[in-house]
Amino acid sequence: MTDLFAVAARLDPSTVIAAIPPPVRRALERAPVPRRQDDDVVLELGPWTPRAPARQLLPSLALLTREPYSVRFELAGRRDDAWSPWVGTATLGDDVFAPLAAAVDGLKADIDEIEATPPVDAVRLRVRVGGAGRDAMFHAPWLVTLSAWDGVVDLAKDGGPGVAVRLAVPVRTQMEEPAAVRSRICSPTSVGMALEYLGCAVPTLVLAGAVFHPPTDRYGVWPAAVRTAAAHGVAGYLLRFPSWDEAAWCLDRGLPIVASVRFGPGELTNAPLADTPGHLVVITGLDGDEVLVNDPAAPTVDSVARRYRRHEFARAWLDRSGVGYIFFAPPGAR
Repeated sequence: MTDLFAVAARLDPSTVIAAIPPPVRRALERAPVPRRQDDDVVLELGPWTPRAPARQLLPSLALLTREPYSVRFELAGRRDDAWSPWVGTATLGDDVFAPLAAAVDGLKADIDEIEATPPVDAVRLRVRVGGAGRDAMFHAPWLVTLSAWDGVVDLAKDGGPGVAVRLAVPVRTQMEEPAAVRSRICSPTSVGMALEYLGCAVPTLVLAGAVFHPPTDRYGVWPAAVRTAAAHGVAGYLLRFPSWDEAAWCLDRGLPIVASVRFGPGELTNAPLADTPGHLVVITGLDGDEVLVNDPAAPTVDSVARRYRRHEFARAWLDRSGVGYIFFAPPGAR
């Protein structure tokens, strides 16, 4: 079970709600007023109570501005009526915030997610924004979400058979980019395909430069993708998909899914990579027992569109990660 908690400011609520699958959707909350804390702008949210104790927590911020800013997500969890100290994820952007522990009391903040062992029955979230563009939190549209997952995958809910759907997502390959980066930029390449589908064509290398996280030397930090898309006027969020039902719902409504997958040798037939500890692709449709995917690791543009066996792809995605980026154009920004 996954719960997606969402808070939006200056966005049409109906547009946001229409982009979140009902099985995970919680009530869209009215945005509180951010507050200033020294040189930072801080947004405090919660407490939120998931329907089942949460083991994985994925925060994201889509701040629709081109002004440069930095962000860190800070979270506290509750067990047995006692709240933990705060932990903080890696900072996105160039600014440095006051130090905050990354692991305490069974909460461990990785680069882009927080793991709770044992699980927590309630959460509080702080979004800390700094840098020259921090005041955009007071006037620009933004969406904050927190995906809270209980750690259980339900592959019995297969999202089908239903009516076959295929979204006309433009194709891109990372393998035609400069040799120095081509093997590392599956995330910005996939984001570029999703944005172009929404009418926002941004060169892959422009996206790669924006999502790159120097402290970890990574192009695939999940909330960095959401942050970068928002700088181009496209809202989005992170979701831990618990089953195929939620994926089918998104595709039926014209929402492609940028999916994080992992697989070993021989586990994903027809994949351009023999194996991978982490790779991003775009799910563009479902057709019976097959998943339609734009795989940016394909050697040529003509070979990007692929068909994968659903049970194999389920193992590579839902069993191993289940994380997806969902982007949507917010015509109701105000």
